Amino acid sequence: MANLPISQLPQSTPLQGDEVFALVQSSATKKADIHSVKNYILPTNLTVVKDTTVNISSYPDSFLVKLSWSGTNGTMVLNLPSAESSTNRTIRIISNGGFTTNTRVHLTPIGGNTLDGSTAHYAINKAYEGIKIWSDGLQWFIIQKKG
Repeated sequence: MANLPISQLPQSTPLQGDEVFALVQSSATKKADIHSVKNYILPTNLTVVKDTTVNISSYPDSFLVKLSWSGTNGTMVLNLPSAESSTNRTIRIISNGGFTTNTRVHLTPIGGNTLDGSTAHYAINKAYEGIKIWSDGLQWFIIQKKG
């Protein structure tokens, strides 16, 4: 089966956990098991400046947002996407070494959504700070943070 074109492969069935994956490379179909698949999380790199607003919803495929501060001290707003449109999505947000207590990103739920039960923002104002959030489709939860 490893050398069949996709059009000749049998219909897919639910995963059981011990499957071989079919991969297409050039025009050949090959096989791989789960241990051959690498996990790469590619960051969305955002350079942020004071008095601006960025919507994470503009980056629907981003699961890791790396923030780099540029310019003078101040605050910028990073709006979360709606929890409803992000069911079971996790997002990791990290700051680089350019952050201080005088450079802040306000991670803000929008449209009546909450973050850990609150409509208030979460402030990122340290170098190498990190937060991981998850949506259940109704609200956002902080599931991990480093500060």
